[in-house]
Amino acid sequence: MNFISKIKKALRGEVDTRAAAQEAARRAKETLEQRRERASLDRLNDQPARLREEFARIRASDLLAHFRSRVRPKFFPGFDNPKQTADLQRQFFPRETDDLIARANRIVDEHCWPLLGFGEKCFGKEEIQWNRDQLSGFDWPLDYHADLELIRNDGSDARVVWELNRLSQLVTLGRAYAVTNDERLSREFRRQLGSWHTQNPVGRGINWSCAMEVALRAMNLLAAFALFLHSPQLDEFALKDLLQMFDQHGAHIQRNLEFSHIATSNHYLCDIAGLLWLGVLLPELEAATEWREFGLRELLAEMNKQVLPDGADWEAATGYHRLKAEVFLYSFVLCHLNGIDIEEKYWVKLREMIEYMRAYLRPDGRAPLLGDSDSGRILALADRAADDHEYVIGLGATVFQDSNLKIQNSKLPEEVLWILGERGVTDFDRLHHSAAPASSDFPNAGIYVLREGDLYLLFNAGDVGMNGRGSHGHNDALSVEVSAGGVPFIIDPGSYVYTANLSERHLFRSTAYHSTVQVDGEEQNSIDETVPFLIGNEAKPRVLKCEIGSETDVIVAEHDGYQRISSPVTHRRTVRFEKTNRYWNIEDELIGEGTHELAFRFHVAPGIETRVKSDDIVELRDKANDARLVIRCQKPDTGWGGEGGPVSLPLPELESQFSSTDYGAKEESVSACWKINTTLPFGLRFQLIPICAGEDERERLRMVSLPGAIATV
Repeated sequence: MNFISKIKKALRGEVDTRAAAQEAARRAKETLEQRRERASLDRLNDQPARLREEFARIRASDLLAHFRSRVRPKFFPGFDNPKQTADLQRQFFPRETDDLIARANRIVDEHCWPLLGFGEKCFGKEEIQWNRDQLSGFDWPLDYHADLELIRNDGSDARVVWELNRLSQLVTLGRAYAVTNDERLSREFRRQLGSWHTQNPVGRGINWSCAMEVALRAMNLLAAFALFLHSPQLDEFALKDLLQMFDQHGAHIQRNLEFSHIATSNHYLCDIAGLLWLGVLLPELEAATEWREFGLRELLAEMNKQVLPDGADWEAATGYHRLKAEVFLYSFVLCHLNGIDIEEKYWVKLREMIEYMRAYLRPDGRAPLLGDSDSGRILALADRAADDHEYVIGLGATVFQDSNLKIQNSKLPEEVLWILGERGVTDFDRLHHSAAPASSDFPNAGIYVLREGDLYLLFNAGDVGMNGRGSHGHNDALSVEVSAGGVPFIIDPGSYVYTANLSERHLFRSTAYHSTVQVDGEEQNSIDETVPFLIGNEAKPRVLKCEIGSETDVIVAEHDGYQRISSPVTHRRTVRFEKTNRYWNIEDELIGEGTHELAFRFHVAPGIETRVKSDDIVELRDKANDARLVIRCQKPDTGWGGEGGPVSLPLPELESQFSSTDYGAKEESVSACWKINTTLPFGLRFQLIPICAGEDERERLRMVSLPGAIATV
């Protein structure tokens, strides 16, 4: 096998020979560049900021005065006018402001703050230990960044250390400083900068191992810089150190861009956004123009590549859709503020991204966590769990001044104040609330949302993403999410963790953890527990029929994920939404030959009381709202199941599983599972029937009559 063939095999998906050859050449060049970088680490670490000539020759005190007095470039209005923003923060967010100050004090006094879904963590009493994994206690060595093995499977998690080193806590300190003018906060800002710079020499250790993380850290540093710029603690010496850090970050990103001719992802997108921000906001740097022009050009090119024609992210993961929507939204606003023109077609595509989010948001205001989510964000201006996407929609509604995007009863997000300033607050308040969205289809993403009022079903007929190259997709082909009465009953389990526990990582992306059908215990797409960011592309779901109507919606799709087993099987699923009678029909057909073990699962949300009432009835109940969802399984006709089919259904099992709504957090949940060993072809029908508080269950089930035999398409 030649080198190009090996590249194609390793990278999978739809890869042509030319792209494979280009990628092989790029990797060879990358190896040479890393040799040069490795040999230059000491020089790169000691090199002062490379300023443009007119700024390099002026006195340090004059350079500081320049930064404090300049009116261009402009950062986000909330940061550029912190005193006015602080007054509005207290006015509109009094409770959140108290929490902000308390959190900032906790950072100063104990070096403790919340970390992802792990709760509050403390990072060193006297001095923060920037290279220590607080969960496992592992200290990452200061080896050359490209030499580090990031997947250790010993409880350590690079993602946890990276989150600490994105330095979002410095933005927390800065926002609290704007409100209080407490110089303790600015002194802590300077102390943390100094200790970080000392403990993280350029190019060495975990905090330089991923250019995306370097870029996100630079963005947070730019935000903190704006907030502390006028503090007495930010003197000419602190400015010198900061400018050196900014220049080092930009240069490192440029040397280590996460580009590939095969497929680019959220990593490369953040790389180039970081260069764009540095180039726009620090024109005093020698490389600023190059970074700005390259960053903007590549950002728009990646929007064309990574955002599908229907507005969805091509990585098949709603968590990364949120991250990318932030990247484009914040970056476009930053460019607009600084007179950088962006063609209308890109604003249209950004709006489509927000519209997609508006469509998939459940009636409870939370997002389905399809595919991976690591809770990543650009600027953490408020506490947001991974399934909280509403604030991005609110910010988008304000930017586009579009009432159709403003969610009913939604509150002003803090992000609107800090990103858009006082005018943004006024614009948000003027928007009318829109009605709940209707059923909608996103054929490029393979996502179909069948909804009416408080009823919501999301049908996932999407592939693993990135033209079959997917690294963040899950084995969730033909799975569903179901919500009724504002209560999510059947959900996607989320992600939990990545490399800290490879076994758990495997479970959360497995077929058995999703509300679909599993055959013979096999995975829909091949996955390997030891390789946590690779997934096969065998299923290739396809939609056979899509009808969105005023009274009924019908989606029919199938996949070939089980064609590779010894006796091949095709899974076809039909979802029919009866809007007038308020229920969904789900018909599963398993087409093939031979005897197989079939598992029909529905992954229940945490906190939902789940009872098996009979072989054909499972009741899901939310005690707080007395809302229920009944899953009724129709016994198969004799025409299905080979010679006569099974006489009766087995009792469904309640399998113990977990769900996660934030990286590092998980809660106990169950799956209702019907397991049947039968010959093919075979089919089952399920009815998902919402029952309102006070409604008689028997009468409701009687009114929803069972249809006749399952019919193939």
